[in-house]
Amino acid sequence: MAKNTLLEIKRSLDAHVGQKILLRANGGRRKTVERTGVLEETYPSVFIVKLDQEQQTFKRVSYSYADILTESVEVTVYDPDSRAGVVEYFETP
Repeated sequence: MAKNTLLEIKRSLDAHVGQKILLRANGGRRKTVERTGVLEETYPSVFIVKLDQEQQTFKRVSYSYADILTESVEVTVYDPDSRAGVVEYFETP
């Protein structure tokens, strides 16, 4: 069952490759890290985000689909044409 859920998360992210996203990641010790960037690539177990350079010291970060499933990472996809600006918000039910 969990494997199917991970595959569903991957397929959902596949549709947004190349789009701007907002990441909220658990930084440990009650710290949440927010980063913006472009969803660059999806692989069978991980996805890669190219971060906005003016905000970050790293160029790219990777997270596993399990990070979304366990709620360690939240991904929000932006749509510049939308009024709210948000296309999809990834979290587990």
